[in-house]
Amino acid sequence: MAGRQAAYRLLLDRHRALVFRIARNHCGDDDAALDITQQSFVSAFAALARYDRARPFAHWLARITLNKCHDWARRRKVRDFFSFARPLDEATQIAAPQVAADTQLADAQELRRAMAAMARLPDRLKEVLVLRTLEGMSQSEVASLLGISEKAVETRLHRAREKLAALLRG
Repeated sequence: MAGRQAAYRLLLDRHRALVFRIARNHCGDDDAALDITQQSFVSAFAALARYDRARPFAHWLARITLNKCHDWARRRKVRDFFSFARPLDEATQIAAPQVAADTQLADAQELRRAMAAMARLPDRLKEVLVLRTLEGMSQSEVASLLGISEKAVETRLHRAREKLAALLRG
């Protein structure tokens, strides 16, 4: 049992940052990303016996994470429908001494604005944008992970960038 716990800890330590980044970039919310990260690892560990060793583990885990992001988005839509309350804005962090407070605030607002715009993209566009641009996966890796052609990755990435630019302009 101790060997299994150590193996789980190693997998968690090795892939936690990737899973969190995918979740945060997909949903645009740090707290939700933490929940999604935890759910992703719980699901992955429960399904470890079904992992196909012919595929990269990180891709398998990324697919689980994207599925958990979709689950989270569906649950959020239901909660939003039944709730009139708005979530509190994230607290701003204390400014670093070398960066002016107004610059840091403007940067934080712009980042929140960009993350919110990304969160509004359709899942099929958001997935490609997150994996290709933010995670730095190759076009073939993204195609393999999502089960689509490389041309579809290219097309979706182009559409995602166009739609994101339009959302940020508007």
